[in-house]
Amino acid sequence: MYIKCSAYFFRVLKLFAVNSYGVNSLIMYNEADCDGGVDSMFEGLANAVRFLAISAVGNANSGHLGMPLGMSDCLTALFKNFLVFDPQNPQWPNRDRFVLSGGHGSAALYAILCLTGYEKMSIEELKKFRKFGSKATGHPEYDVSCGIEATTGLLGQGFANAVGMAVEERLLNARLGDDCINRYTYVCVGDGDLMEGISHEAGAIAGHLSLGRLVVLFDDNGITIDGTVDVSSKEDVLMRYRSYGWQTLSADGHCEKSISEAIEAARTDPRPSLIACKTKIGYGCPREGKPSAHAGPLTKSESEETGKKLNWSYPPFEIPEYIAKTWKIIGRRHHETCKRWYREQSDRYGSPEFEFTQEMKKVFRSIKKNYFISRPFEATRSSSQNIISKITEISDMIISGSADLGGSTGCLPKTAAPISKKNFSGNYIHYGVREHAMGAVINGIAAGKKIKCFGGTFLAFCDYMRPAIRMSALMNIPSIFVFSHDSVGVGEDGPTHQPVEHLASLRAIPNLNVFRPADAMETLECWECAFRSEGPSVMILTRQEVLNVRFCGKTDLCETGAYLLYEDTSLNAKKVTLIASGSEVSVALEVKKMLNDRGISANMVSIPCWKLFDEQSEEFKKKILGNFMRVGIEASNGFGWEKYLGSGGLFFGVNGFGKSCSCLENYKFFGLTSRNIYNEILKKI
Repeated sequence: MYIKCSAYFFRVLKLFAVNSYGVNSLIMYNEADCDGGVDSMFEGLANAVRFLAISAVGNANSGHLGMPLGMSDCLTALFKNFLVFDPQNPQWPNRDRFVLSGGHGSAALYAILCLTGYEKMSIEELKKFRKFGSKATGHPEYDVSCGIEATTGLLGQGFANAVGMAVEERLLNARLGDDCINRYTYVCVGDGDLMEGISHEAGAIAGHLSLGRLVVLFDDNGITIDGTVDVSSKEDVLMRYRSYGWQTLSADGHCEKSISEAIEAARTDPRPSLIACKTKIGYGCPREGKPSAHAGPLTKSESEETGKKLNWSYPPFEIPEYIAKTWKIIGRRHHETCKRWYREQSDRYGSPEFEFTQEMKKVFRSIKKNYFISRPFEATRSSSQNIISKITEISDMIISGSADLGGSTGCLPKTAAPISKKNFSGNYIHYGVREHAMGAVINGIAAGKKIKCFGGTFLAFCDYMRPAIRMSALMNIPSIFVFSHDSVGVGEDGPTHQPVEHLASLRAIPNLNVFRPADAMETLECWECAFRSEGPSVMILTRQEVLNVRFCGKTDLCETGAYLLYEDTSLNAKKVTLIASGSEVSVALEVKKMLNDRGISANMVSIPCWKLFDEQSEEFKKKILGNFMRVGIEASNGFGWEKYLGSGGLFFGVNGFGKSCSCLENYKFFGLTSRNIYNEILKKI
């Protein structure tokens, strides 16, 4: 970083062990020796954040300055007086978490990370703000090495992620003790975050679990893009959060003392806390207090006027030495605490990430042996419940839950111990009917990578969770989402509960493993893949019983995404490759038998995970799919199947909404019967 040398560098700079807020952070200075015309050191620290943000947005000619200008005082007070972190060890497990939920204000976060000494968020990165390849992306993108704890920008998601992080802290604290894990989670939100419905769901969960180490800083500026908040909302935000069981506080968002006293009061209360920080959007610039302050760079004249008002006379990206050094001291103040933690607690904490242990592997092998012998005729949701019941018995780092559908989805282990505000040693979270928040809370827990967390609902409801699922894929974190009732096979509940397009839409999300197992054996192997995966996974499970289709149990065939369930070598001329997933694999096997009886050779391919199959070599894929006519069979929309079937292939699926009738009647209505598929294949060949 280029730093202008100060002619009057301050002479007194001391670091005390404990400040008036009970935090190892207080920085004392002789303000009379500070140059540059700032009224106080705190003002200089906050203005450094503001003007780095102005510089970055101006250089990119793109971005949002309303929040960075308005919330810099609050963020400075938080980082200076409270946040426990170490830029030299950004992945320290016991660091406090900070999430900028209103991700459009990313320039402020990047400025602070740069000023406090995160090596990967340099001044050069700020100069490349919103440019290709820069760490300083338009909205924060998950990278703990840079100090970014979550990908944010979809309003409300970061808030709910922070709830998940606070849950994870309590779970680890219950397992490892206060000496090992005792961190806080802070999140900065705006009116937009709190208007989104997910904020209601996540706030209610946090209040129910009494997450006292969760502190929310609300940028209460009364402005949205379209105008003042009252054009669209008249709710009392503080009253709403009090009704959830939160502590609510107010502070002058431009006064260090007021902000810090509120944060300290929040830290000492057993409830989660929301602090309404009264601020001015675009503070200090000519657009202050106006909707126009939200986005867009300042003009040259606006920048000059802002500099005069805030007593800042430095060129773009230039920080006076005394302010830069003070920020670096703020960034270093917990370095010794971090090193001591690693000396004393790292052995107790163990591996920084979830490990698929040898003991877990043995359990999976034991279940597989049992399935190979018993060959259960059951729904894959039931097989899944049996698997997670056994695996959660041997690891307290696996947490399940559901949106009030634990039994229906198979997500409720048979030995489930509910998590509550008085007991975080359990292994099951009752999310209530809150799918939106459940997905984002799972992401917040999974972002730490220490706990394997999953939650379930019906597949038809996955759209409630889509933003969270997409964010898990964008962050590439090991979240697991479980969806049962996977097709029109749901039957009598009718088309509202019968997913049609959902499978294709989930498969369209990059980085996401979407598993649809055919039977108990495949369900087991898919779960093992999900537990081993470093990225997110989705489990798609049936409500109806399915036949066992696997006779071979020695090899984990699902790890390649697709495999030859049966290779037909009994007949000379191979004519057809049948490809199916889930419950339709048994239908395809019936078609194969009918073709064989007619003297037509047919290979049978099960494809439980498209993404894993797509990652295999071209040679492997050609071997599995063969060079002859391909037929796809799946009780879903056929979008995407063409890449496997080619121009001469056939697809049998669901081309509309289902009916309120039995599973068999729905399958017959859509032509998903072995007889119909067999007849259509004969016509083709």
